[in-house]
Amino acid sequence: MRKTKFLFLACVLPTAAAAATSALNEPKTIIADKIEYDIKSESIQTSGKTEIINQSGQRMTLRDSYISKDGSALEGDDIKLWLGRHVYLDAKTVTRDGDITIAKDATFTACDGCDPYGNAWTISATTVRHNMATRMLRFYNPVYWIYNVPVFWFPIFEMPDPGVKHKTGFLMPDFESTNKMGTMINIPFYVYLSETQDLTVTLAYLTQENPLFKLEHRLNGEHSQYRTRGSFTRNKDGDNRWHIFNNDVIELGEYARATVFLERTSDKTYLQKYGFYNSQPYLDSGGRLELFGQSGYVVADAHVFQELRSTGGRYSTPSGDILPNIRGVYQSAPIYEETYLTFNADVLGISGSGTASQRVVGDARITSPWTLWGGNRITASMSARYDVYNFDHAEMVDGQKFTGLKNRFLPSGYLEWGLPLYRPATTWTQVIEPRARITAMPHTSKDQFALNNDSAGAFLSDATLFSDKRFAGLDLWENGNFADYGVRWAAFNNISGKTFEVFAGQSYDFTDRADTDPNSGFHNGASDYVGRIGYNNMKWFDISSRFRLDRTDLSLRHMETTGRIGSAGTYLSLGHIWSQRFIDAQTLGDDTNEATVGAGLKLTDRWALQWNGIYNLTADEFHSHTGGIFYTHPCYYMSLQYRRDNSIKEDYVGTTTFQFRFGMSIDGQHY
Repeated sequence: MRKTKFLFLACVLPTAAAAATSALNEPKTIIADKIEYDIKSESIQTSGKTEIINQSGQRMTLRDSYISKDGSALEGDDIKLWLGRHVYLDAKTVTRDGDITIAKDATFTACDGCDPYGNAWTISATTVRHNMATRMLRFYNPVYWIYNVPVFWFPIFEMPDPGVKHKTGFLMPDFESTNKMGTMINIPFYVYLSETQDLTVTLAYLTQENPLFKLEHRLNGEHSQYRTRGSFTRNKDGDNRWHIFNNDVIELGEYARATVFLERTSDKTYLQKYGFYNSQPYLDSGGRLELFGQSGYVVADAHVFQELRSTGGRYSTPSGDILPNIRGVYQSAPIYEETYLTFNADVLGISGSGTASQRVVGDARITSPWTLWGGNRITASMSARYDVYNFDHAEMVDGQKFTGLKNRFLPSGYLEWGLPLYRPATTWTQVIEPRARITAMPHTSKDQFALNNDSAGAFLSDATLFSDKRFAGLDLWENGNFADYGVRWAAFNNISGKTFEVFAGQSYDFTDRADTDPNSGFHNGASDYVGRIGYNNMKWFDISSRFRLDRTDLSLRHMETTGRIGSAGTYLSLGHIWSQRFIDAQTLGDDTNEATVGAGLKLTDRWALQWNGIYNLTADEFHSHTGGIFYTHPCYYMSLQYRRDNSIKEDYVGTTTFQFRFGMSIDGQHY
């Protein structure tokens, strides 16, 4: 019997498309052994093998079908309906009455053609009921099959159809061990609120502790984004323990943006103990307002800190809250050739522990770069800075408490020279560039007023050389005249993209530095030597290292190295930091000596192993390490991971924990 191809053309069949819409969403083409159209009832009946393809490309195959005028009724045998690229519903018979479609002796899968060994998973049922109004699939007497092997049976099972992007309901649970609280079973429940808003509520059942409740809320506005996460539990000791993290970003037009952030927890160890934030040293809450222009910007922010580390010790974060911090930068258009002006303003307030201080900084700079004969690059710059401080019972560097105003003025300037020398070639292009800068400023004893400041001191490195200021922060001042000089060599392969780079340099202070930190690398006169070296073959190998050598005997004082060997799936990554630490100029302390190692092994296209560790070589022990096995399939994913944490803090004692996760994927969406 000859097959007939039937096209739904509006001019020929004005109501046939509407009649078949409920069967397969605006069908475009019907191919069948025989097609009959009843003009009186405006219905379609096919005989033999039938295929229906809709506007979006979805298709249905069936035998001996009937589609009523308005689509309220559909009948057919041996139906297979493709709901996605790898998703189909296969049934012996299908009938439709209004919004309800009933399939008998049906099989559902989202793994059609994903695996040469067969469908990774299928669900068979005596009856499958689909409600078009609610977009839900209900399976009666379903059996869950993995590679044609029956695994689970349920009396009834319900899930949204693949056309649903968001649906309220339970998500796949996961399991993990905990820090001396037994096994944690996470049961997430997803709540769909609107196209732009949803939330996930999770009940975490612990076998040796009271339950934990988690909440994650997401909201996307037209020009804003809001994210909130939190948790709460009342443990067996009767303590309320909780945390809340929030981050909101609001676009205020083309040139402005506001950010609100909140990080708070009930105590110092809750986040670690329950596995939320690992070893985060402190939490930061506050807000930020950013204003942008073509030639400048203004940032105003405020910070309130919550310390999570044990009391005592020397920390690099402020001991008080920052209220407010306002910084503005403006750069003019060229006023002559390439010469331009830069204006900076900074307002900072720090309060805490019964003391407070406010600081206003103004800075104006003129910079003039020039390219001269032979490729010589000369840059001249002059600046003037004025600081005003208001102290309220603040502790000064002399140990006294002070309330009142203090000010200081700092003019400075620098002259920098560089000469890039190129040697182009067919294969390799080489560049060698000597560079020198001399900076002049008055020598002053007012390098620092108060003990509590925003600066963590100076640390000499290749990144510090040739910078406008060498201190981290604004409260500490540079002092006197100094020079920076160094040379860089680089080579670039024009064919493969391989790169080499070597840099070495030094700084020289012409005036004595006040209270020079023996670990900074700066000294009176010549500093230590700093440098970096790197190589990247742009394929499977990349390594870089920065170092500092003692100025007298070239002994190694500091080195940071990172490297990676391998591809995206199979790799070995290494990181190492070593620093010789002095208690004072003559007394050595414990060295900083820490290594990080990461490794990945791609066993097959779907199986992979990963491991990462942080090892304290000084103490000869792991700080932490984690690893796991991962399986990624087009239709599902699973992982088994462990984490070992050796830290000890108050009621938290590090141990080994495990986590198992499993999820299904339907046409690229995870469930």
